[in-house]
Amino acid sequence: MYVITGATGNTGKRIAENLLKAGEKVKAIGRDASKLQDLAKLGADLAIGDLEDSQFLTEQFKGAKAVYALIPPKWDIQEPWRDYQRKVGNAISSALQNASVKNVVVLSSNGAQLPQGVGPVTGLYEFEQNLKKIEGLNILSLRAGFFMQNFFAQIGMIKQAGIMGYSLKSDVKTPIVHTNDIADVATKHLLQLGFSGFQHVFVPGQRDLTMQEVSKILGNAIGKPELPYITFSNADAKAGMLQAGIPETIADGYNELFDALNSGEYLNDFQRTPENTTPTSIEDFAKEFALAYQHS
Repeated sequence: MYVITGATGNTGKRIAENLLKAGEKVKAIGRDASKLQDLAKLGADLAIGDLEDSQFLTEQFKGAKAVYALIPPKWDIQEPWRDYQRKVGNAISSALQNASVKNVVVLSSNGAQLPQGVGPVTGLYEFEQNLKKIEGLNILSLRAGFFMQNFFAQIGMIKQAGIMGYSLKSDVKTPIVHTNDIADVATKHLLQLGFSGFQHVFVPGQRDLTMQEVSKILGNAIGKPELPYITFSNADAKAGMLQAGIPETIADGYNELFDALNSGEYLNDFQRTPENTTPTSIEDFAKEFALAYQHS
């Protein structure tokens, strides 16, 4: 049986669906049973609990052929973001060890090679390091690019101010990936289980893009071909995020991450190849974005 954490999320749900369609047994872990009913109808076993609960996870991981593990975002967080990441990462790591799991595929990120200075991705560095300490565990880390789905959060700004914006410089090329492609890469490796020790693979999307290029493509899709992209100062970006209800610890983390992208440090080991390039383009995503824009 495969065990999928974050099974209601963008990657976890699709991975579970893919594995079920392939005839595999799947246990889907989530906090809300009502959000897992689609997977239950497809034949998944459900496990309802908290990813900070190591004892719960240990019981669910026992006998797993492989686990898909991630630290999900938590948008109502009050504690420091790193503390939350550490709690979840430590609980998952302990459970993998206590349940004697042999194989895990981890949702990580570009920048996870850096021990500090990359906001929330520093937490993924720490998570990877903890997993490496588990004797006999085979780990595949998916070093994913910037999620296309992150752009949904720009819809409010576009409608209210007629702009897109981050503290990321407008001309910085960034790997941008659809979460469906991440899920499909994860599924392939879960089914093959061809990794050993610690390995990582980049999941960078169809091509690298600047935010100016993204704003033009998304603007065309919503009938705003002149939609500008604005590079905010860190102070303005933080103020905007706080106004949108994002906790300060997350706002500070995103600014740190974008600083690392702006400097080039974040992508200092990234390599795009024909083998790791994934199929879904920003033009494909723009159709989803337009629908969300129309219905928001």
